[in-house]
Amino acid sequence: MNSADLGRRVGVPSTALFTDQYELTMVQAALKAGTAERHSVFEAFTRRLPEGRRYGVVAGIGRVLDAVENFHFDDEMLTFLREQDVVDGPTLDWLADYRFSGDIWGYPEGEVYFPGSPILRVEGSFAECVLLETVILSILNHDSAIAAAASRMSAAAGGRGLIEMGARRTHELSAVASARAAYIGGFDTTSDLAAGFRYNIPTVGTSAHAFTLLHDTERDAFRAQVDSLGRGTTLLVDTYDVAEAVRTAVEVAGTELGAVRIDSGDLLLVAHRVRQQLDELGATGTKIVVTSDLDEYAIASLAAAPVDAYGVGTQLATGSGQPTCSMVYKLVARAGSADPAEPLHAVAKKSLSSKSSVGGRKWAARRLDESGVAEAEVIGTGPVPAELAERQLLVELVRGGEVIAREPLDAARERHMAARAGLPMSAMQLSRGEPVIPTEYI
Repeated sequence: MNSADLGRRVGVPSTALFTDQYELTMVQAALKAGTAERHSVFEAFTRRLPEGRRYGVVAGIGRVLDAVENFHFDDEMLTFLREQDVVDGPTLDWLADYRFSGDIWGYPEGEVYFPGSPILRVEGSFAECVLLETVILSILNHDSAIAAAASRMSAAAGGRGLIEMGARRTHELSAVASARAAYIGGFDTTSDLAAGFRYNIPTVGTSAHAFTLLHDTERDAFRAQVDSLGRGTTLLVDTYDVAEAVRTAVEVAGTELGAVRIDSGDLLLVAHRVRQQLDELGATGTKIVVTSDLDEYAIASLAAAPVDAYGVGTQLATGSGQPTCSMVYKLVARAGSADPAEPLHAVAKKSLSSKSSVGGRKWAARRLDESGVAEAEVIGTGPVPAELAERQLLVELVRGGEVIAREPLDAARERHMAARAGLPMSAMQLSRGEPVIPTEYI
């Protein structure tokens, strides 16, 4: 498999300062106390799904692997930490040699998850594992939120095309991550060229209203676009009068016109009128693309409209109202020394609030009913029941500090489609409700 299949990872900077200061101060204190090298297990999970979500989508695993691999402190970073008096000299010396050398297991990218699912398990010394907390949560919380929104939109679209176009609605780097997560969740293309370059996601794009306004007439604008991009291009028809624009578009491009885009108005009504007009003009193969601040609910409302593709920006790039998954990264087990052979002791925060957690290194499996449909997320710390042995969810991602599980982005996308199809049908409902299957601890 060549590197292009996995996406370009060129020029990736160190991720070591994508962290909170207390990660480093904990390391300093643990080094001084002699506990920094204690064998430890951390897990990333969420206590609940975002409001209204019936399932979560694991996204960002590939980016986490890159972040772990590139987590090291260069001279400039160490100088900054010294000048700001963040940590002491012995800790700086320790950080200078830092490379993660432990093991990571996790849900494969594209898999679905539920409350309590041990989405990522990081194992090694306390110091080397705790340093990764912030960057791991930053990636998983963002990417999984976008992928969940994308999955809901994909389900609502019912097989029609989906274009990710949220780059101008978020930070330029998060836009690239959003496009990647959206592709996993079921989107087909992106408008963001950086995402296409880095992750080999198909890119699309033609013109905006400014291009029409640049020209003296709408006909001149359409002619210029068709002359440059060909008859298969997509013409934007709602700058002025939609009916007149459609007529002009077909006159300019002929009945081979690829598509028209509608970006305003009552999309349901306008799409029906445009479809009728295109057919009457003989452009029966010309597709209709709609944009205009869509979300999964708007997409679902257009199910009866003659729409061929949806372009989604703001609502997708912001998680459709749920921009984070509230994942946490908790120490769940540790030994009394650095010896990996020493028995682990389960540890957990015991709180009267909703922030308590379950200790112990966990496995997870998905139990199916007699029809092969998921009926429970089963999580345990002891032996795996024989009937669940082939249904375990965690896979090995990093062994001894070496990444061993990179895969093409299309593999994660296909995995998600299969995982979503294996859920009860009620998972596709957009109405608010509880997780579509329960989490059971054994």
